[in-house]
Amino acid sequence: MLKIENLHAGVEDKGILKGINLEVKAGEVHAIMGPNGSGKSTLSSVISGNEAFEVTDGDVILEDESVLELSPDERAHKGVFMSFQYPIEIPGVSTTNFIKTAINEKRKANGEEELPAKDMLKLIREKSALLEMDRKFLSRSLNEGFSGGEKKRNEIFQMAMLEPKLAILDETDSGLDIDALKIVANGVNKLRTKENAVIVITHYQRLLDYIVPDFVHVLHDGKIVKSGGKELALELEAKGYDWIK
Repeated sequence: MLKIENLHAGVEDKGILKGINLEVKAGEVHAIMGPNGSGKSTLSSVISGNEAFEVTDGDVILEDESVLELSPDERAHKGVFMSFQYPIEIPGVSTTNFIKTAINEKRKANGEEELPAKDMLKLIREKSALLEMDRKFLSRSLNEGFSGGEKKRNEIFQMAMLEPKLAILDETDSGLDIDALKIVANGVNKLRTKENAVIVITHYQRLLDYIVPDFVHVLHDGKIVKSGGKELALELEAKGYDWIK
């Protein structure tokens, strides 16, 4: 699914990632943990194609194809989805219209016809029910006036509609109370299949009680310094990060 080889990247001549090697296979969930400034969000940004970051060495390969020369839109069309830590508000654009446009642009890029309106409506109903969403939110401007939990659930709704091959959840637990955390995690778990993969970026072990990872990787100073199973997250919770530096 995803292979990252010797990835070096940074911003404004500042090196942040210093040789990341990672392989994520279909059906797997990988958690990326680490202290502030370790490079977690930079890694997610580079995978998704944020042009603020410059790759100076290495490669990012999705399904045997390098994506480094592709724009964020092109990567999204190939199945990369990123849930942002701080989802933006877009006044005047309804959530429904936003997701319709995103789906049809993806279909267009893949040589498919636009999804008929009745099929789109059926899909919206199915996915919003799956995530226990009040459909009144879908007619409101994207994220405008939403609580933190509503914004994050809306991100997972977008993920459900787009059905990505690779979903990157960048600190999706940030600012969520325990009830909102459970709802978001439950939505992610319902969307897991043997054909897709998920990368969860988080500071805290608590999210991993609900989205159980197959592998946990610890970033420090731009490198993966330790990898293990879900037990590693519990060890980090108990000991902190100092013991692995």
